[in-house]
Amino acid sequence: MNIPKHIRFLWAVYLWGLLFFTLFRVAVFCTQIKAYHQLPDERISLIAQAFFMGWRFDTCISGYLLSLPLVVLSIVAFLKVKKGGISNAMTWFLSVVYVLAFAICVVDIQYYNFFQDRLNSAAFNWIDTPGFVIGMIAGEPVHFLYLVVFCIICFLFIKKIFIIKKRLLHDDWRISFRYLPFVLVVMGLVFLGIRGRIDEKSPIRVGTAAFSNYALPNDMGLNPVFTLMRSLLDDQKAENRAIQFMDNEEAIGLTRQYLNIPDSTRFDSPIARTFAPEGEAIDANIVVVLMESMSAAKMGIYGNPYDLTPSLDNLANEGLFFKNCYTAGTHTFNGLYATLYGFPALMKQHSLDVVNVPQYAGMPNVLNAQGYRTAHFMTHDDQFDNVGGFFKANGYERVFSENDYPQKDVKSTLGVSDHIMFEYAVPILTDYAKEGNFFASFMTTSDHIPYIIPDDIPFKAKQSARDLAIVEYADWSIGHFINLCKKEAWFDRTIFVFLADHGRPVNAIYDMPLSYHHSPLIFYSPSLLSPSNVNPNFALQQDVFPTIMAILNRNFINNTLGINLLKEKRQYAYFSADTKYGCLSDEYFLVVRNDGNESLYDYKNRNTHNFLIEKKETVANMKQYTEAMLQTAQWMILNGKTGMQSIDDGQ
Repeated sequence: MNIPKHIRFLWAVYLWGLLFFTLFRVAVFCTQIKAYHQLPDERISLIAQAFFMGWRFDTCISGYLLSLPLVVLSIVAFLKVKKGGISNAMTWFLSVVYVLAFAICVVDIQYYNFFQDRLNSAAFNWIDTPGFVIGMIAGEPVHFLYLVVFCIICFLFIKKIFIIKKRLLHDDWRISFRYLPFVLVVMGLVFLGIRGRIDEKSPIRVGTAAFSNYALPNDMGLNPVFTLMRSLLDDQKAENRAIQFMDNEEAIGLTRQYLNIPDSTRFDSPIARTFAPEGEAIDANIVVVLMESMSAAKMGIYGNPYDLTPSLDNLANEGLFFKNCYTAGTHTFNGLYATLYGFPALMKQHSLDVVNVPQYAGMPNVLNAQGYRTAHFMTHDDQFDNVGGFFKANGYERVFSENDYPQKDVKSTLGVSDHIMFEYAVPILTDYAKEGNFFASFMTTSDHIPYIIPDDIPFKAKQSARDLAIVEYADWSIGHFINLCKKEAWFDRTIFVFLADHGRPVNAIYDMPLSYHHSPLIFYSPSLLSPSNVNPNFALQQDVFPTIMAILNRNFINNTLGINLLKEKRQYAYFSADTKYGCLSDEYFLVVRNDGNESLYDYKNRNTHNFLIEKKETVANMKQYTEAMLQTAQWMILNGKTGMQSIDDGQ
């Protein structure tokens, strides 16, 4: 029996599509070649298995793309009708859907390189600022190469399938009904390809790709079209729209226990508690600098051999240094939100970009209520991530952004370089200091694509690689800022805080890279703080605000999930990364993914064995701690309990 021509046509389309999906997978793999060399001796076998798994996921997506043309062309094949128009329509349909799939794949290359996660719905957090995102993408030359390759692939694919269509479907390709069983079998195979598994309990899922103990081969097996579509569908489920791990009362009760809140303490908010200092308050300014992508792994004090951060290393040696600090999430808005307002990142939720902005009892509002002038400095448009709107509604008098700087200094969609922002800010802070105390926060951006290193400053990078040289520049800018501040009278009564908004994947072996969350945390003030031994206890971005208030020795009501790092100690560190959360103990690293898969690693020994079965009690305790904290935060947001509290609220 001859195979029907329309089946042969669709088979050829499937093979060509598979070829290009594989090429995109190779491209992602090439960007992660350093991680490949960190795999064990059987690395070639693992990658081979990953590409085999990739064939399964590519086949699944191909089945979705081919199913409509298969049904339409099969029906038409049995009928005595003119088929030219329908075959053309189905060929154009295939061209469009495959081009869209290829577009997702090409975006995924850099998305994975930056976030160490295949493309998912979290990418739409910035859908309302397309110009800003396009500007960042256009500013990086390698993206033009990706665009050219994408256009070539699309051209070749469309040209090829039209040639095949012309060869196979140019004349009458009617078939008799004796081919019906064969066509039904083909449809069954396509359905099986879509389902991805024979097991009746479950079709193919993201977790299916987790065949090894290593993040890279597991991730390589996934198709980004699958992960994007799956995450968008999951987002529509009611249970995925808000954190809901346990009963709310149980979560709140556990959180009060973990935060050592006495049963007698009762405010409108269940986590509010009074900080009562001893002695006089310190009359000091506060400056918080969040540094773009400044992973601890980039710093010499953590062992980086390239001498990229001499300024930060010196500040760490001269100040209060918490070496085990972790960021709330993997996005800048996570870091701003957690550091300034004391709440954790809640998986995919964009805490700043909300229609009805809640009030938070965070650093800006509390210090503003205590007479501080408040300002935030950023290099680019303040509408990105809704920073301007959120901050102005939550304690900031001014948000200085791209339009405030000389336009000649705006170099890209990220606005001005870091040192320009710092130079612009110092005179403003000097004016504020004449009126009293001030609180200023900064968000640097230079260590983010597009990398732009100014050539009109007294700085020359020692490293030739752009991703290393830009770290040197970012560090130089911090040193430049401190030197400018030292010339001002207010320097001696100012406390500086330096930490990352989030890190970057460096030598990652887990699918939730710890280097993406591990951040320096430095409190620096030569006149007010004495250098101390390195503090090894866990610290979170949420803890910055309560710790600052403790250093200032100021009375306040702590209505955040942060603690005073000077006197309190965390049992665990916890953080989120859109589709998963992590929890860190002194020995183990727990990763809980939203597809239900969980792993427990001996992270200090970089062990990839999953201790989930051997350490059930440890896993249970770590999950309970993290989930109670996250759900309590969710409950407080949904119930309007995040705002300022007063003594009158207590009982």
